[in-house]
Amino acid sequence: MNDRFLALQLFVRVARLGSFSSVARETGYSQPSVSRIVHELEKRVGVSLLTRTTRVVTPTDAGLEYLARAELIIAAMEEADHAARGTGELRGILRVALSSSMAARTILPRLARFTDAHPALRVEFVLTDERQDLVTDSIDIAIRVGPPSDSTVAFAKKIGVIRRMAVASPAYLQAAGIPRKPSDLEMHRLIIGCAARGADAWTFRKGGLQATIRAEGKLIIGGNEAVIAAAVAGLGIASSGELGFRHDLEIGSLVRVLPAWEMGSADVHVILPAGRSSKPSAKAFASFVATEFRELLEY
Repeated sequence: MNDRFLALQLFVRVARLGSFSSVARETGYSQPSVSRIVHELEKRVGVSLLTRTTRVVTPTDAGLEYLARAELIIAAMEEADHAARGTGELRGILRVALSSSMAARTILPRLARFTDAHPALRVEFVLTDERQDLVTDSIDIAIRVGPPSDSTVAFAKKIGVIRRMAVASPAYLQAAGIPRKPSDLEMHRLIIGCAARGADAWTFRKGGLQATIRAEGKLIIGGNEAVIAAAVAGLGIASSGELGFRHDLEIGSLVRVLPAWEMGSADVHVILPAGRSSKPSAKAFASFVATEFRELLEY
């Protein structure tokens, strides 16, 4: 393998994993060898690319810019290799961004269908409920709920629609009472996701009627998966997409609140980043996710 290309690959992995020893375990090189090769790359470039401490390794400002460009080169090489092989086999690393709740409750339970078909591919999940900068974070494909509205998006394909609903545990409703109309929620404990920053507008529709309440919660939680857990624990009434709640609704640990009222819906998209050609693995994963969502939403 070309020494320069190897140095780029090792630098990218160190920058992403934050550890020389982790990269050594991943690649089979010794830790001193990984450190030496990356150091020689820095000398060749003429600038420090990494800040090293006893606990973690992080990219410098110059390193972040170099990282973005290096990953473009590696992605292009992987695509060229894939085309040359002509076998359909996917290799390299695929970085997927999505929320922790969607990963845990929707994608990971079905992921074996994809990974079994592509055993040489390494899949890295970047889990956060915040929207990433797809280019800066070197994301190959993202799954997002809501409009794909930022400049780092090159391509977005709608793969489904998720209904929003309000839910609570049977124990909470037994203790606090069952809301009969949207305005009753003002007398209940509401669980608010951190994206709402302490307050949210919950809009309900039934026939020609519409009611909007200002949902002010004393429990504000960062991360939809934790919001679901809080609702199951009887801490109040939560609102989110139906796929996140489906399992708990099926087993009875949650029940729908105000089931005669609709709360609207949001589109789900697979997103490919701007600024570079898409990896073959990203295209394959987009097709896989579209198929899985179609099956889930037809359930």
